Amino acid sequence: MGISEPTIQAADLSVFTIPTDAAEADGTLNWNSTTLILAEISSQGTTGLGYTYGSEAIAIVARHLAEQCLVGRRAFDIPQLHHSMRKQVRNDGNQGVTAMAISSLDIALWDLKAKLLDCSVMDLIGSAQASVAAYGSGGFTSYSNAQLTKQLVGWAKNGLTMVKMKVGSDPISDPDRVRVARKAIGADVALFVDANGAYSLKQAIALSHRFAECGVSWFEEPVSSDNLRGLREIRSAVPYTMEVAAGEYGYDSQYFRRMIEQSSVDVLQLDATRCMGFTGFLSAAAVAAAFNLPLSAHCAPTLHMHVACATPGFRHVEYFHDHVRIEQNLFDGFIGARNGRLQPDRSRPGLGLIFKRKDAERLAA
Repeated sequence: MGISEPTIQAADLSVFTIPTDAAEADGTLNWNSTTLILAEISSQGTTGLGYTYGSEAIAIVARHLAEQCLVGRRAFDIPQLHHSMRKQVRNDGNQGVTAMAISSLDIALWDLKAKLLDCSVMDLIGSAQASVAAYGSGGFTSYSNAQLTKQLVGWAKNGLTMVKMKVGSDPISDPDRVRVARKAIGADVALFVDANGAYSLKQAIALSHRFAECGVSWFEEPVSSDNLRGLREIRSAVPYTMEVAAGEYGYDSQYFRRMIEQSSVDVLQLDATRCMGFTGFLSAAAVAAAFNLPLSAHCAPTLHMHVACATPGFRHVEYFHDHVRIEQNLFDGFIGARNGRLQPDRSRPGLGLIFKRKDAERLAA
């Protein structure tokens, strides 16, 4: 069979659990490890890879979907393959674990197709910009002030002009922690906060004004992202210099459309490892474009730099501490932020990544 009609011959799923380098917490959760689910799809001696971060159960669902919907099919027909996977999970629901399973496989399909065509994923989709801005993300509520300062200052010294910290575990202490962060990074670095839905509506409004005194310009998930009315009320009440953001827990375009139609956010966050891969990401980006709403990518910077560069007017990608560590340690071809931006290597086919299986073996679940 020629290159014009490559067929998917195999699909493999692997699970790896990576310990954090310190105790981590945000406003609603504590954790000490991150689990990577890796999808590998092969055709004509070439393997495409995709991944997501979440429960081991994702691998079970993804393995079933690959067997039922991908193996033996034409590798280039990504829209058809994506639709087939979504139909397959009709009775199971298309959110959570199932959406993340589809995400890992869909990303692997894009990587495979680009490799078979000997181009980058960014060029396969079509480039809108050569690079995209990145912001440092971490600042966990479990960190001491010294740890918080060290991390934020490190990002600023490495050229990142925006940094984000977690809040919400102890609302009374949050204004003081934010003051510590602002003093550490100085006036020229943008400061974001992320509550992960920890606050009540009135808490969030009151604290937004305290945070604004320290120049905070981004308030992420002040209340639960499912509370669209609450987000809208907060957005109307915060200082005009502050944007309200959410969307990282969206799994399909209908979710994002509801969030936009309720006027709940100033900036919509998308996560290709959750919203059904690059196919779902691009669909959601089209919805946002119809409403002239700016976009930001949640975590997984190595994946998101490609699809973000292919999306006109994309705001920035979250350079999340845990995922940067994992992607740097487990993938050859990792590209770190330079001068505050992420720029894919267009000379490398696909995502430009090779999985370091030997290094990852000790982390296998």
